[in-house]
Amino acid sequence: MKNYILPIFFLLTISSCSSNKESEKETAINETTIVFSDAQIKNAGIQLSTIEKKSISSLLKVNGVIDVPPQNMVSISAPLGGYLKYTKLLPGMHINKGESIALMEDQQYITLQQEYLTAKSKLTFLQNEFSRQETLNKSAAASDKVFQEASMNYASQKVLVKSLSEKLLLIGINPENLNENTISRSIAIHSPIDGYVSKVNVNIGKYANPTDVLFELVNPEDIHLALDIFEKDIDDLQIGQKLLAYTNTQPDKKYPCEIILIGKDISENRSVEIHCHFDQYDKLLIPGMYMNAEIEVASKNDYVISDESIVTFEGKHYVFYENGKNKFEMTEVETGNSENGSTQIIFMNNFNPEAKQFVTKGAYSILMKSKNTEE
Repeated sequence: MKNYILPIFFLLTISSCSSNKESEKETAINETTIVFSDAQIKNAGIQLSTIEKKSISSLLKVNGVIDVPPQNMVSISAPLGGYLKYTKLLPGMHINKGESIALMEDQQYITLQQEYLTAKSKLTFLQNEFSRQETLNKSAAASDKVFQEASMNYASQKVLVKSLSEKLLLIGINPENLNENTISRSIAIHSPIDGYVSKVNVNIGKYANPTDVLFELVNPEDIHLALDIFEKDIDDLQIGQKLLAYTNTQPDKKYPCEIILIGKDISENRSVEIHCHFDQYDKLLIPGMYMNAEIEVASKNDYVISDESIVTFEGKHYVFYENGKNKFEMTEVETGNSENGSTQIIFMNNFNPEAKQFVTKGAYSILMKSKNTEE
């Protein structure tokens, strides 16, 4: 009898070990592979598709300020200095080109006009003297030295009159209209542009040096938007690219713009300044105003999959692919930009997605079955 018990015990032991190995093998498979029946696939609505590469647009959000080109911003000063006698300018006031914006007063204006009229009168005398000496010299009635001296005095006086004439034009006085009856102690300063007053730096009665800026004027019709773009995003931008700008106070009101210039210098914070032109001028847009902008940029060709294909578990993103009949495996991915129900993904651990069928619908059903199996 004992001879039969030992072989039977040995067979049971082998059978038990074999069963344990099969169980361990099945458990190991279930941790990486999720198996569905045909009925379960139909009920879960699972669909498969190959993955593709394409570009997806994304919004680049940046900020900056409204700026004005140097040629559209004018600093007004009194070339020879003087006291401000009158002005009506206030910041924000509109002015027309040629309009009188200030009246300056100073004794030196009188002196300059006096010097000009005196020099002009002497020029007439020296011109006549030059003509007389020229005639005498031709007839040998006067020496060459006397003629040369008369010629030199006449030429010097013409230079003096011309220089004084330019000084008068500099302060806005037309020397052609100046005579002893029109000498004035004050001069008018006129606006060189159509635009708005941005700054008033002087008050009535104050003396201004020639280097002092009295007023700052701006022509806002050519304002542009200066935006700061991080170095990593510059390659996504190009001249002529469209964007939408908006203010913090009215974020729903969008201003279409176009990139007209991309800077070539990188600042200390690793950003580059770009300049954009507004499609249409709006009087509400003021130089120095802070603005935000959204630029639509196209990313590089990357793998793209439907949003339904991506599942999230414990803060990570995954997709499922078919690995045999009704068998699915999960692989981790990083997500990128999204557009029209599709999202860019980057596969981890050198995973090769080529020629694989990915789950495009029913991914969460597979995830739930996977976690229930592990439990």
